[in-house]
Amino acid sequence: MSTLATTRATPSIWGGVIIIAGTIIGAGMFSLPVVMSGAWFFWSLLALGFTWFCMLHSGLMLLEANLNYRIGASFDTMTKDLLGKGWNVINGASVAFVLYILTYAYISASGSIIQHTLGEMAIAFPARMAGLLFALAVAFIVWLSTRAVSRMTAIVLGAKVITFFLTFGSLLGHVQPAVLFNAAEAHASYTPYLLMTLPFCLASFGYHGNVPSLMKYYGKDPRTIVRCLTGGTLIALGLYVVWLLATMGNIPRPGFIAIAQQGGNIDVLVGALSGVLHNRSLDLLLIVFSNFAVASSFLGVTLGLFDYLADLFGFDDSPQGRFKTVLLTFAPPMLGGLIWPNGFLYAIGYAGLAATVWAAIVPALLASASRKRFGSPHFRVWGGEGMIMLILLFGVGNAMVHLLSSFNLLPVYQ
Repeated sequence: MSTLATTRATPSIWGGVIIIAGTIIGAGMFSLPVVMSGAWFFWSLLALGFTWFCMLHSGLMLLEANLNYRIGASFDTMTKDLLGKGWNVINGASVAFVLYILTYAYISASGSIIQHTLGEMAIAFPARMAGLLFALAVAFIVWLSTRAVSRMTAIVLGAKVITFFLTFGSLLGHVQPAVLFNAAEAHASYTPYLLMTLPFCLASFGYHGNVPSLMKYYGKDPRTIVRCLTGGTLIALGLYVVWLLATMGNIPRPGFIAIAQQGGNIDVLVGALSGVLHNRSLDLLLIVFSNFAVASSFLGVTLGLFDYLADLFGFDDSPQGRFKTVLLTFAPPMLGGLIWPNGFLYAIGYAGLAATVWAAIVPALLASASRKRFGSPHFRVWGGEGMIMLILLFGVGNAMVHLLSSFNLLPVYQ
């Protein structure tokens, strides 16, 4: 009887895989075909594959360092102890900025998407109120437990995968090789636009705030957590490839210029895809999919912010302690969503630069410092100092590309 109870109490590996995949795959994926249209399909796959490799290993480096601390310790504890107060301030500011602004972005996006969805059913509902109610629902789930987030994310991610394949199954059936291989442009240039894609790729593989959450979920079990990170990131990579194939195989490369000129918003891309098949049901499926995409990312991002703030302020895991953490997690972005309800795209853009600090640079520095301090008693990422240097260069390179792009010093496909 006791063995059975223990078995039931052991979390399934799929819970962690779902948390990671659900956090990564969000409404931001709708921007990928637009920003990658210059580099086009095959060069974009190269950028996505390289970014996946680097972001997976930066997450593993974070896990390597985290295993040397108590369960529940997050970025604040590790960075302060291993890298000192200066790096802790820089990292803390970047973590808080990225997670808060993403939480705000998903409140903003959820409000507009819910308003649009209800509008399709002839129900008028203000975006601000929709975003507020949605945020309150997510806050309640996060307050309950990490397991509750995992179960709800499993439901949402399952629905998202189903609507994804229902939506893009028809598109994949209409992929035209001449469009995918861009046969219409005889002397097309792709490589000048490759660097521009990297920061967007990095932003599309953000899950690092959830690594300490998985330690709370599974305990100090590196083998299981490594499988969760690998499985979750591979699912995201696979869905991104299918998404690029479905869009770039149906919309000619020059067609993305007009989409970008109109802001690259979801509704513009949906309209372009609908025009390919002349199928109104595609509109509805894409709207449903976007709802699930925002919901799953919202759950994962807020869980990461919740655990970071709990560690930073030393709140315990009691209902009262979790309530304090939930209040700090949701109150500021909910206020921002009420004041500026339409800031999704701006928020996602500003999050990219700060994400390079805590999703690439700091994990590499933590792994290096952790090895010098503790050795590697629990787990060690392969590749030695060379792998650490690669991840550092990846982070610094992304930051430089982001800055050059901000000052319009990189070529833009237009």
